[in-house]
Amino acid sequence: MIPPYPLAVACAAIFAGTVATFAQMLLWWFEGTPVIDTLLRDARLTAAIIMGADVLQQGPGWRWDVMAWATAVHFALSFIYALIAWPLARALNLAAAVGFGALYGAAIYVINLHGFTCVFPWFDVSRGWVTILAHLVFGAALFASGACLARRMPPQRFVSGSR
Repeated sequence: MIPPYPLAVACAAIFAGTVATFAQMLLWWFEGTPVIDTLLRDARLTAAIIMGADVLQQGPGWRWDVMAWATAVHFALSFIYALIAWPLARALNLAAAVGFGALYGAAIYVINLHGFTCVFPWFDVSRGWVTILAHLVFGAALFASGACLARRMPPQRFVSGSR
């Protein structure tokens, strides 16, 4: 099913995915974790979903194919999570959206870092408080942007029957 406003959903997903990535990088910096090395490590972890586990054995150097696949997976998941969140996010005011979004981000953390590790066990290395907070930021940003975007759109009209 195509959402009523696919561009708005995509914008919310890209916004939330980008904000969460920058928040995670900032938190790594505050923690004293090497930001670029950790970003490249997480890119390899994510790209390995598509490219295979062999990419995990490579050093921390920059590779365009790894970054491209990691970015594609990151934003594809962001879009899927945005599709799921959109019906509720668009119905909330901004304060409620941020709160519900943070809870949604916590649920996504459990799915991503505990559920997906059953299939992709290499993700267990990225578990921790920074990743939890980044997921909370993702959810809050996703719901907040969804609530804000929905206010700027015409009301949805549901018409019974076929077109």
